[in-house]
Amino acid sequence: MRAVLALMLVLAAASSLAGELDRTPLEAQTADGQKVRLFPNGRWEYVDTAKATAAQRVAEQYPENKTRPIDSQGGVFGSVGRVIMPGDKDYNRGSMNPKLH
Repeated sequence: MRAVLALMLVLAAASSLAGELDRTPLEAQTADGQKVRLFPNGRWEYVDTAKATAAQRVAEQYPENKTRPIDSQGGVFGSVGRVIMPGDKDYNRGSMNPKLH
């Protein structure tokens, strides 16, 4: 019983701490002097909007950045196969295998 209570206290403290984490991006400078913004999730972007837009256009050309929208289904390995969007009649229909019904 004491172990359960201790575990509940630790989890409560951890959840309150997670809610108070500072998620403000940091301003930084690259080795060649360009200003960037560093986000806590590991993402970064240029502070200069013109450079950020140019970098986005270049990034869109790479196949690994051409993924399916987050709410869609299907599209195994990114964009290979059919991607089913919400609102489509086949969205969330489940398996067609009669053994799984």
